[in-house]
Amino acid sequence: MRAAQLLAEADVVVLDQLCREQFVASLVSDGVEFVDGGYGEAGTELTNASRAKLLVKAAKAATEGHDDGRALVVRLMDGDPATFHGLAEEAGACAKAGIEFEIVPGVSAVSAVPAYAGVPLTDSKARNIHVVTAGDPKVDWARSIDACTTVVVLGQADLLRDSLVELRAAGRRGNTPVALTQNGTTITQETTTLTLDEVPAALRRAEFDGPVMAIVGSTVGHRTALSWWENKPLFGWKVLVPRTKEQSGSMTRRLTEYGASSAIVPTISVEPPRTPAQMEKAVKGLVTGRYEWVGFTSVNAVRAVREKFAEFGLDVRAFAGLKIAAVGGVTADALREWGIEPDLMPSGEQSAKGLLEVWPDYDEQLDPINRVFLPRADIATETLVAGLEEMGWEVDDVTAYRTVRAAPPAPEVREAIKSGKFDAVCFTSSSTVRNLVGIAGKPHASTVVACIGPATAKTAEEHGLRVDVLATEASAAALVDALAAHGQCLAAAAAEAGEKVRRPSERRGAARRKVKAR
Repeated sequence: MRAAQLLAEADVVVLDQLCREQFVASLVSDGVEFVDGGYGEAGTELTNASRAKLLVKAAKAATEGHDDGRALVVRLMDGDPATFHGLAEEAGACAKAGIEFEIVPGVSAVSAVPAYAGVPLTDSKARNIHVVTAGDPKVDWARSIDACTTVVVLGQADLLRDSLVELRAAGRRGNTPVALTQNGTTITQETTTLTLDEVPAALRRAEFDGPVMAIVGSTVGHRTALSWWENKPLFGWKVLVPRTKEQSGSMTRRLTEYGASSAIVPTISVEPPRTPAQMEKAVKGLVTGRYEWVGFTSVNAVRAVREKFAEFGLDVRAFAGLKIAAVGGVTADALREWGIEPDLMPSGEQSAKGLLEVWPDYDEQLDPINRVFLPRADIATETLVAGLEEMGWEVDDVTAYRTVRAAPPAPEVREAIKSGKFDAVCFTSSSTVRNLVGIAGKPHASTVVACIGPATAKTAEEHGLRVDVLATEASAAALVDALAAHGQCLAAAAAEAGEKVRRPSERRGAARRKVKAR
């Protein structure tokens, strides 16, 4: 929590790798400056000493740029600063330069990676832990041969292989279990379990990109039951989310919970109506008692009315005496965030059709006013309006916002979509289907297509896409849950066939097993 607080207040953040910027983007302010503390201008990796000089330089530059002579520079390290890091050199350089500093402990890879691999470092039989840097010539491997000792070795694959050969030569049993993990705690993590005797050949055969961690000892046997991270239903999947950043939050969070990463590609841009007069008249009518009901069919409609209220100096008290309808859970949540609890929601399908099924007929004896205010998009269908009019209601169908097609994504994103580098795409409306195909092209045949409802699925099929997943209800959460169920079905089918579980993007060109999750 202290780290998150400091990042939120930071003027400058110095990172071990500049690519880590994406992981802290949600925790920092918009104007923060990122500094690459991993590599110098010539592209060579910085030493601890040169990184310490860079940190002092960044701190002085940030201070000079502030009128009050104070600035906050956060040095964000991968793992725990006090473990296998240049904390001594960097903090020492700050102290020598007279720069105040604070140390916030983090989580070391030594404990984090085994936890994500499902391997505890100790249990009732293994009580000792030895942590070793691969390739260190001063290591006395004879101290690590006891079966009660778990040995953690960190380093590049070639140095790791040599170190484990030395451990075996020192007397550690050849049948001792070993877990090799690369890219630990990320969605590209991969763990291989084998024995100490099998390690040299395995490390020669396999391609390892970057550092690898070896865990040697009896506790590796717990992985069968405790491997929670790599067994998530969508582990490692790259999912395309054709929505705006503001709309995709709940979906991307749920995808992360299932082990997937998200790529957001906006397909529409929401803009105000061309002329505000109609919307202004409706809001004034709402205040003066013109309406019995207000029906919200999207989050954008809630946002548009809320902005118009703010413009007129109104708040939720203006809804007093009105009945509020919401087309689904996401729209209802947007209303609740504003302080409004909907009076009416569909009990089944969360759509205009579902809302009509629960909307009461107009009764002149019970309803003092027969008019409904529907703030909607300019391209909204007539289903709801026609249905309400048949039930005796008079409807003010007002354009609250316009939806226009967004600009095409970057060329590399378009290529990834068409070439099958995404494992799945989640469509939340017919317009997201039409617009994605229009600005980026059709997703590759290997990409799993997930749709939020029958209307969206029909549009996808009309555009030549095979629909693999259909949500049980029209919500982002249900859509992701259905996709996760589909991922479990694919994994079960692969296991039944005795095949390695592969992501859809890894099976491009191969015959695909058709499994539906509905």
